[in-house]
Amino acid sequence: MGSMSGMVAVSVVGLYRTGKSYLMNRLAGQQSGFALGSTIESKTKGIWMWCVPHANKKGHTLVLLDTEGLGDVAKGDEKHDTWIFCLAVLFSSTLVYNSLGVIDNMALEKLHYVTELTENICVKAEVGQDEDGSADFMRVFPSFVWAVCNFTLQLIKEDKPITSDEYLGSALELKQGYSRQIDRFNLPRRCLCKFFAVRKCFVFPRPASTQNMRRMEELTEKELDSEFLEQANTFCHYVYNNAEPKIVNGGRTITGTALGNLAEVYIEAISNGKVPCLENTVVSLANVRAVEQALQFYMTEMLSIAQLPMRPEELSDIHKIAEKKAIEVFITMTFNDNDQIYQKELMVQYLLTNKIMDRQENSDRQI
Repeated sequence: MGSMSGMVAVSVVGLYRTGKSYLMNRLAGQQSGFALGSTIESKTKGIWMWCVPHANKKGHTLVLLDTEGLGDVAKGDEKHDTWIFCLAVLFSSTLVYNSLGVIDNMALEKLHYVTELTENICVKAEVGQDEDGSADFMRVFPSFVWAVCNFTLQLIKEDKPITSDEYLGSALELKQGYSRQIDRFNLPRRCLCKFFAVRKCFVFPRPASTQNMRRMEELTEKELDSEFLEQANTFCHYVYNNAEPKIVNGGRTITGTALGNLAEVYIEAISNGKVPCLENTVVSLANVRAVEQALQFYMTEMLSIAQLPMRPEELSDIHKIAEKKAIEVFITMTFNDNDQIYQKELMVQYLLTNKIMDRQENSDRQI
């Protein structure tokens, strides 16, 4: 993963055996890559990551995240599925939800993970009493794409043709009134609208005959249904043109190194039974990077003049100048380091670096 390029991260989530991996391979421009599988068993375990150069955004990397299928009864661990879904939301700039058949109440009830996001993710370290936090979630959550596979209906409502986006919009309409049943009906719809500012829908007919679908990786484009192929290409172009680089709280764009750090921080929080907090993570990532960059600047300055003959007092003066410049670099990059925890960490790193450089210099003199 390039450390400086923008990362456009796309996750595909959904129930197991719904063709998620095939969509990922199409986005990567490959026939195969993510394992597809042709049996009732879920093939993907955990979250698989694949990085490819972005199709039309120069200097950007397309990070494809293929997730373990949700709802596999053999796993028997509902919380595991919830965390898979939450991590996909946290990592991606575009979240693709894959399902089969139609968008009806049953399909929306299966998307109950979206109703649990506020319990498992926090955006701010502290939320005011009058805030429900939905605006904060919407600001940092990915765009949402619902991909309906094996769709056999006609897109018609009240005898008029409708678009797939209008189909999704219609499915997300709330029921009026007050009852436990109505609240249950409205909850996933309300959450999708509250948390995901951008919502898009694609419907795909069956790609091939049942027999041929068992060997999807081997099929040539000529063997695929032409309407399916057209929709798949439209879907890919939408993602290429509209999926934005991943940003985190504070509007910071994530680079490759930071995405790796992000994964470590979130998974460590989950492993320790804590709720991942975006604000704390951003502060941590920004300041760790500030320390790294300042230290790198300092070492570059010192190493550039280390070969020159000079008196110890001259070296001391150069060290002070380099340190002052490095602290200026740190201050421009730091983020909410109010207790100077990371600045103290930088000073510790300076001392360690100086000891290493002194040892090297003494060793060179002995030689």
